[in-house]
Amino acid sequence: MSEPEPHSTPNDNTAALPVGTRLGEYELRSVIGVGGFGIVYLAFDHALEREVAIKEYMPATLATRSCSIDVAPLSQAVTDNFETGLRSFVNEGRMLAHFDSPSLLKVHRYWEANGTAYMTMPLYRGRTLAAVRAAMTTAPDEAAARALLMPLLSALDLLHRESIYHRDIAPDNILIEAGNQPVLLDFGAARRVVGETSRALTAIVKPAYAPIEQYGETASVKQGAWTDLYALGATMHFYLLGQAPPPSTSRAVHDEMVPLAERDLPGCSRTFLRTIDWMLAPRPADRPQSVAQLLQVLEGRAELPALGSVRTEAAAGVGVDIPIDIVPPPPPPPPPAPPVTSASSAASGSALRWALPAAALLLLLLAAGWWLWPRKLPPPPPPAPIVVAPVPAPATAPAPVPTVPPTEPVATAPVPAPAAASRAAAPVPRTPPPEVARAAAPAASARRPKPPPAASEVMPPPPQAAPLATGRPAEAAAASAPVRPARAEPASAAAVAKGPRETCGRRIFVALVNCMNRECAKPENRRLPECSLYRPPD
Repeated sequence: MSEPEPHSTPNDNTAALPVGTRLGEYELRSVIGVGGFGIVYLAFDHALEREVAIKEYMPATLATRSCSIDVAPLSQAVTDNFETGLRSFVNEGRMLAHFDSPSLLKVHRYWEANGTAYMTMPLYRGRTLAAVRAAMTTAPDEAAARALLMPLLSALDLLHRESIYHRDIAPDNILIEAGNQPVLLDFGAARRVVGETSRALTAIVKPAYAPIEQYGETASVKQGAWTDLYALGATMHFYLLGQAPPPSTSRAVHDEMVPLAERDLPGCSRTFLRTIDWMLAPRPADRPQSVAQLLQVLEGRAELPALGSVRTEAAAGVGVDIPIDIVPPPPPPPPPAPPVTSASSAASGSALRWALPAAALLLLLLAAGWWLWPRKLPPPPPPAPIVVAPVPAPATAPAPVPTVPPTEPVATAPVPAPAAASRAAAPVPRTPPPEVARAAAPAASARRPKPPPAASEVMPPPPQAAPLATGRPAEAAAASAPVRPARAEPASAAAVAKGPRETCGRRIFVALVNCMNRECAKPENRRLPECSLYRPPD
């Protein structure tokens, strides 16, 4: 690069290059502006014979210029930050050279020299938005605000699609060209990178236009499209009111800003003002997340979502922000409370539904049993007396002979032989009356099992003999013969049979009535007193 010409007059700014300095084919003619990280010169391109603007990377807090035009870091401690900013400046020139939009700064070329870097841009002769607004005597209307906002959103959309974010949108970085065409100027790329590598440089953000996330990016709070949209919303706030909004740092603690939608701005619709308030939401998640989402609302293709936090009158008095939704739709009336559906209530309701029919059926059965139950039944007859007969001895023991009643004469015949005498000496058993034998048989059989009959018992009993007369040998011989006891006959069915009441005693209700009707229909039971209610008509 060429040295300054001997007759050139140095600029009043000691950090700027003197007028007349040659940078290749470009000749510096004046200083347009000086910023914290660069200086913009008016230069003449001798090759193409046109005026251009040249921007030089010159961070005043990190570097200095010696007697020559070379730039060097102030100390070894800031060398890394200076180099980082230099690389970011070159990347910014490379990036802008690829875009072609009327609202984006156009870069013709960029290069590195003299320990720093430069980029050549078209010469814009317009005024900054800050100067234009200061010269206005009346507030702009919605049409003028949209004419400024829509081209800037189109330019940001091109950048954001390439994951590039301006991060330094402000009224002094927007140039208004002929025909009210806005142009974004300084992208602040070097400022962003240096600020991230040095805490001492975090104050370089513009407090009124930088969102809260630019003061310290963390893992949970990232910068993105919503960061540029907040700064653009703050710029529109300045354009409509002539003053910047409160800093985002104070709004995050206590938001005292009156929303634009609550102000009386002639020529501006409430929907448009609410959209600008949406862009100015303190929390990043409450803002538009992309330019496309914001354009849908501005063009009426989507509804404006509810805002996240606005200042209320109660909160303004005590310094507390209450997160509420702005103009939310009225909630629908609550539906009637559903019945309690707990497990216990459901179980009790189910049990109640089953208990009522069961209780009704039980009452019906009880009524039917009461109606059909026999009334005034005579007590059952007492059981017949049980006469216990003597138990016969084992087969080896001789059976006792019952004593003959005194009314019956017994004749004793002479014993002709020892065998006959022995038989005569044994007591002669008498056959008990049939009634006694029948009564004793059940009792004896109930006490113990009946022994198998002996050979003598299977013989039929002898016929009852007539009274013996004394002196008759034939009759005496017959009388002297051993009389074997007769086998007891089983008890008759009539003596051991149960009555209908005893037979049907275990049944209830309808089963009892059916059983009694069936038993009382038998011929042997028709005359029983307990069958008086069940006896069929004769």
